[in-house]
Amino acid sequence: MTVLVGYLPTPEGEAAFAAALDEAARRREPLLLINSPRGGAPVSTDVAAPDHLAVLLAKAAEVGVALEIRQNSHAGEFSDTLLATADEAGASVIVIGLRRRSPVGKLFLGSTAQQILLNADRPILAVKPPHR
Repeated sequence: MTVLVGYLPTPEGEAAFAAALDEAARRREPLLLINSPRGGAPVSTDVAAPDHLAVLLAKAAEVGVALEIRQNSHAGEFSDTLLATADEAGASVIVIGLRRRSPVGKLFLGSTAQQILLNADRPILAVKPPHR
């Protein structure tokens, strides 16, 4: 079993990573981080830089959690990639970050988050970044 986190270098991604790291430590399971750019994109802000990933690895090491990072590009929807990875890795839980939304915006979840929540066959931990 492993804890799986979908990660972007954003406040939502940082909140998801922190929650996933806590969950992995609590469960005594390794942590698998997916930071996947869309295939064929000439430039992607979704990809975490190597020095940023080094910080995440150090945070995991501090609490004794084994962290594996995958940055393979994906085609199609990221939700499909994340759910397929959850099956392949035998994930016990999937952790995702959510953006804060206005009252009107709450009528609609982001399409990726919505697809993960609707199609996952295992627990999902959805977190928001601290309110600024």
